[in-house]
Amino acid sequence: MNHVLTTGRLVLRPVCALDRDELHAHWTTPDVRRFLFDGAVMSAAEVAEAIGASERDFAASGYGLWVVRRRGEAGLIGTAGLRQLEDLGPEVVYSLAPDAWGRGYATEAARAVVDHALAALGLPEVLAEVDEGNTASAAVAERLGMIPFATVPGLLGPMVRYRRTR
Repeated sequence: MNHVLTTGRLVLRPVCALDRDELHAHWTTPDVRRFLFDGAVMSAAEVAEAIGASERDFAASGYGLWVVRRRGEAGLIGTAGLRQLEDLGPEVVYSLAPDAWGRGYATEAARAVVDHALAALGLPEVLAEVDEGNTASAAVAERLGMIPFATVPGLLGPMVRYRRTR
């Protein structure tokens, strides 16, 4: 299966070892890691492990993490993907470089991932977990047609869980 996803403005390609330095720079940007990693700074080794885990996930399940680029441009503007949320199911995750905020890229990339999961992969549902204070990500989840179903404790405070089914 071809795991490259395209939208009107974006190309999403599965992460690979060649992306390590670019991902490390992106994921250690304070505004990016604030909610994505609860403020923790990932080491280069942790980024390499995330890439390896994603490659294993793609081989086993047809999903993992994608780098997000504007069509026809080389620079990474973010990431999007699916990862297992505890024992509940796949969770859509995404991150954008601050200079790409406010242009609808998060919704566009996340929609491509969710649509891939529900249609091409035939998964019954996709989840999202959003820090209660992350209003931008909550708005993305709602634009994706996700419905809140629970609030759970998180490292930064309450987390709202969302779901979208086929």
